[in-house]
Amino acid sequence: MARDLNKILIIGRLGADPEFRHTAAGTPVATFRVAASHQWRDQNGDLHEETEWFNVVAWNRLAEICHQYLSRGARVYIEGRLQTRTWTDAQTGQARSRLEVVMQDMILLDQRSSRTDYTSRSLHREPPPDIGDDDIPF
Repeated sequence: MARDLNKILIIGRLGADPEFRHTAAGTPVATFRVAASHQWRDQNGDLHEETEWFNVVAWNRLAEICHQYLSRGARVYIEGRLQTRTWTDAQTGQARSRLEVVMQDMILLDQRSSRTDYTSRSLHREPPPDIGDDDIPF
């Protein structure tokens, strides 16, 4: 039996600080946009660049981590699934839709004083132990 797959991987930079809020039921949610660029040279050797913007939504603990650690310009790896959200515009009554990346994993790629990644699978990663000269066996 064949299985379906809905997965997207993005490496890019945040266009603005994440917007963080809680739903009416109290669930944390963070939304932000990520830009991923593609560069190529044409036959004349001229450099071209295209930038694609992705709307990203994070829920629960991952939303809190985004709110705490991400800011405009941060370089991130995002793994998630694509979802189309539809609603009716209250002012015009028109049907609207938006393609979003529902984030399932995230790694902060910017250089920090410690090389910690903030993924949903490794939220509480311990720093490596400090090994002194006396601990080296040779």
